[in-house]
Amino acid sequence: MTTAATDAEESGAHPRFAEALRALGLDDVLARTRRFPEVTRTAAEAAAAIGCELSQIRKSLIFAADGVPVLVLMDGASRVDVERVRQELGAGKVGRADAAVVRETTGYAIGGVPPFGHRTRVLADRSLLAHDTVWAAAGTPHTVFPIPPKDLVAHAGADLVDVRERTG
Repeated sequence: MTTAATDAEESGAHPRFAEALRALGLDDVLARTRRFPEVTRTAAEAAAAIGCELSQIRKSLIFAADGVPVLVLMDGASRVDVERVRQELGAGKVGRADAAVVRETTGYAIGGVPPFGHRTRVLADRSLLAHDTVWAAAGTPHTVFPIPPKDLVAHAGADLVDVRERTG
């Protein structure tokens, strides 16, 4: 039997993320994790490296709602409507968290935050359900993994909401 550290090393996933996957019974995700020599820190960089639609990339964004961190999972082609997040949470004030808060909250740097293994509330925008497969960061800015969006929402313990910025 391989260890999570060995699996993570082989896949390129962050070892802490590999442990979170193992705890969720998702060891098979490591076999599907892809490491790229180029950075996949932004949704556009990830989509270009994978060769998928921008909307198939799942962004993990940390916001502070009345000072409490919350993780928002959004498709790569959309922006989060902060006012809708505020209303969803019943918060007085919501804003994007800075890099230090992101790392403190998740243990990962911006551009590599995975959707699992955090002790914070998670909101997932319904736009994630538009595809059969979405791609998410595996704990580093060079690694991603594919997952059906319904599985992503379930394993992240996310509330399914409508917080996408509307256009037009």
